[in-house]
Formats: sequence, C-alpha cells, structure tokens
Amino acid sequence: MTYNILQLEQEDDILTLTINREKSLNALNHQTLDEINYFFGQDAANYPKLKGIILTGAGEKAFVAGADIKEFVGLDATAGEMLSRKGQDVLFRIEQFSKPVVAVVNGFALGGGCELAMACHLRIATEHAKFGQPEVNLGIIPGYGGTQRLIQYIGKTKAIELMLTGDMIDAEDAFKLGLVNYVLPTKAEAISKAINLIQKISQKGPVAITKVIESVNAYFQSDTNGFESEIQKFGITAGTTDFQEGAAAFIEKRKPHFKGA
Repeated sequence: MTYNILQLEQEDDILTLTINREKSLNALNHQTLDEINYFFGQDAANYPKLKGIILTGAGEKAFVAGADIKEFVGLDATAGEMLSRKGQDVLFRIEQFSKPVVAVVNGFALGGGCELAMACHLRIATEHAKFGQPEVNLGIIPGYGGTQRLIQYIGKTKAIELMLTGDMIDAEDAFKLGLVNYVLPTKAEAISKAINLIQKISQKGPVAITKVIESVNAYFQSDTNGFESEIQKFGITAGTTDFQEGAAAFIEKRKPHFKGA
C-alpha cells in the first residue's frame, strides 16, 4: 500500500506515525483507517528492530477531531454495523501491538480521535488538548470502542456523563481522571517525552514487554480469564534466556543485556 495520509518517520528505531489531514483536522476517514490497519497488520513487520511507535496528528489544532462525518451520510443499520466493526478491528490492532504505542495528543481528540488515542498503550497530551465523545450530538453513539475503553480508563460515573452530555474535557482534567499519562506545554515536548518513555521501555526484556501488554489486555476480554492468562505468560517469560540474563544481572549488580528470546 502507498501511504497517502499516514506519514512515517523513523529515528533510532522509533517510528512516528502522523495522520496528515490537517485541513480536515485529521478527521478519521476510511482511507486513514485502511492505512493504519495496513501498517499495524502488515508493514510493521518490516521494522524488526522497532522499539515503539508514536502516533500523532499533523499541525497544532488536532490529534484527530473525530470521524469524517461526510462518510456517514446515507448510513443505514447494516452499513453502520460494518463501519463500527471496521473501526473496532483497526483499533484492536493498535491495542494488541507487541511494542508500546504512545499517542501524542496535540489538540482535539474527539469521537473517533478519542477512541484512537485510547487504543494506544500510553497517552501524552499537550496543554491545549481536548478530549470527548460527542457522538450523541449527531444522534448516534461511539462506535470504535469508546463506550468500553472510556469506562476502563476513567470509570463508569464520569464516562457515562461525558458520553451522555457530549461535553469535552481539557488536558488537565484528562490527567486527573487517568485518561492521559502526562501533560506537556508543547507538542515538541510531548514528542520528546514519548521518545524518552519508549527508550526506557526498550531497555527492558522484550518478551516481557509483549507479555505485559497481552496480559493487561486479557483483563478486559470477556472470554479470557486474565489471571490464567497471567499464569501462562509468566511461565513463558520464566522459560526465556532473557529471564536468566535478567536474574543473573540483578545478582551480579550489572545492567542486563536482553536479546528478546
């Protein structure tokens, strides 16, 4: 696939993916979803030394200001279900990705944009960021996982208020509620923080990082026993040479040299 919207920039085995539809406030249209899906489903495998991914939006006004409402015109119940399923499938690819994905939210993250940010493992906001699920203003509901993930992050009481009223919250409130990990003054500082986090994580055991992501995700999967999943993945990591190296390094009071096996 040729990327027409998604811009990829690599530095020190960290990829920054920028959604470049600045004139449309980076609205999440079909093409954007297709390109994100292709990257996480196929193209990411072409970066074997990848440490992590930063996902952001072009410009200073918006991360993703929502779905492209022009593509909603003419939807019926069947088409609506297909669109929702497509969006959820794409966001699951991000959530289940084996390396850390950090959203740098530089402005509006509304509707599908908020859902996209929540699918990432970590979120860093700029001070002028705004979050919300305002779909009820259009007479519909969040469809890309918003009704489920927002509750996971901030709890039912506040999540249902935001989704019923369509109100936005600013970056500071998002931080207080636990929706974002950090708030920085500028996009450049937020990107720098994301890089620092990914670099820090990359020094840990690679297999362990993947299994932490899988185990945390299992908590929210209704057909999976999260505790049993943890037991199995603990066993997997206990059988790795990385664990042997990590334990030896701890005893010998030195830095471990993980190989991802």
